[in-house]
Amino acid sequence: MARIKVYELRQKTKAELLNQLKDLKAELALLRVAKVTGGAPNKLSKIKVVRLSIAQVLTVISQKQKAALRDAYKNKKYLPLDLRPKKTRAIRRRLTKHQVMAFVLPLMELLTVCYQKYVD
Repeated sequence: MARIKVYELRQKTKAELLNQLKDLKAELALLRVAKVTGGAPNKLSKIKVVRLSIAQVLTVISQKQKAALRDAYKNKKYLPLDLRPKKTRAIRRRLTKHQVMAFVLPLMELLTVCYQKYVD
């Protein structure tokens, strides 16, 4: 079996991907049996390719699932934790731009009023 192209996997539906995953796992099981029974070297080298293909299929499935979740929560007020940006703990706890402006603008107005009061 040749390596799978990921761009081809992205065009498939979830049902097709799950079906292909099942086939790949069955093939991997057969290759492992061949390894134990002392199979041909070309079958042993195929194990790596099949394992890689399984990983690629699982990755595409999870990426599609996450993209669908992002679309579902696009205009919602709250976002699940795994869809929020990771960043760092300190950055996540920082004030938002809107909150900063709400905090800073009244201070700036207060300062400008105070300076105007004492201008000669």
